[in-house]
Amino acid sequence: MAVLFFDEIEVGQSVTVGDYEVSRDEVVDFARRWDPQPFHIDEQAADQSIYGGLIAAGSHTMAIRTALLCRQPRPPAVMAALGWDEVRFPNPVRVGDRLSLEVTFVDKKLSASKPDRGIVHTRITVSNQDGIPVLTQKDTILVARKKG
Repeated sequence: MAVLFFDEIEVGQSVTVGDYEVSRDEVVDFARRWDPQPFHIDEQAADQSIYGGLIAAGSHTMAIRTALLCRQPRPPAVMAALGWDEVRFPNPVRVGDRLSLEVTFVDKKLSASKPDRGIVHTRITVSNQDGIPVLTQKDTILVARKKG
C-alpha cells in the first residue's frame, strides 16, 4: 500500500473515506464487552432513554474512526499517534447509520531532534449519511519523511 510521507502532505488538503454501515449486532456486541450501558445493549431500555433507541458507544465510534482512517487511499506514514484533543460526540451513532470520515491536514512541522520525521496536526470529522457530525476531534501524529 502506498503511504503519504510527511514531505508530501499539503496543509489544507482533505481526504474523505466511507461508507461504513453500523449494524445492530455490532453496536450490541461492542458495548457488551466495552461499555454495557442499557442504551447500548438493551433495545427496550434504549427506546425509553433520551436517545429513543440503540446508539453506539463513543469508544465504538472512535474504533470506527480508526478503521476509516486506515481506508484512506494513501494513509500517512504514521510512526506514532501523539494525542487526541477536543474529542466530541455532537450526535449519536444509530443502528443503520452509514458513516464517512473527513480528515484535513491543519499544519505540520519537522521534528527538531529527528530529521527523519515530522509532526502533523489534523482535524477529523465523522458524519452520518445525512452529513450530521457524530464525532469531531483534533489529532496529532508523527509521520515519517520520505527517504532519499
